[in-house]
Amino acid sequence: METSYLAAASALIWVALYYLPVGGALFRLALPLPLALLHVRRGSKAGLEGVALAVLLLIALMGPVRGPLVLFPYGFLAFWLGWSWHRGLSWWVSWGCGVVIGTAGFLVRVVVLSLLVGENLWVVITRAGSGLLDRLVDLLNLPLAPDLSHVQLMAFALVVFQELVYVLVLHALAFWIFPRLQGPIPEPPRLLHGLVALDPL
Repeated sequence: METSYLAAASALIWVALYYLPVGGALFRLALPLPLALLHVRRGSKAGLEGVALAVLLLIALMGPVRGPLVLFPYGFLAFWLGWSWHRGLSWWVSWGCGVVIGTAGFLVRVVVLSLLVGENLWVVITRAGSGLLDRLVDLLNLPLAPDLSHVQLMAFALVVFQELVYVLVLHALAFWIFPRLQGPIPEPPRLLHGLVALDPL
């Protein structure tokens, strides 16, 4: 029963994230947590069943293309974080691998959505990277004329930085919330303890 409820919660959050014009950042933060909590509380089998059930629900609600997109990166990230927290792995391991999973999932989602809308969405990210690179060159007064490879590298760095922050915030939220739901996660390393020691909840 718990598996069904938490999988349904994740599926509804994904539907809200996909269709509602507001609350995107909040929905993104909430999306992996129910399935990760399920994994921490009930183990790998329940965690895998939860991810599979959420995908099946979303296929029924959104179709065979948009539904499985929840896996990239949120489903895989939820499973990884739940597995690593259930095993008591260090935050450095769960955070580092989580960033890799998040970055890869983001890029897969960009490719699939680009095919769906018939437009290269990576161009939007590239423009943001180009603007940031131009500002850095001006600010630091660097003798550099950015070419396409520099712009692409900056765009990729933006994606990685976004995932660094996102996965760390997921760790902090789980550290604050999960113990109240009988699903404690490992203590943060000493270097990060100051960032999460003050529980706002």
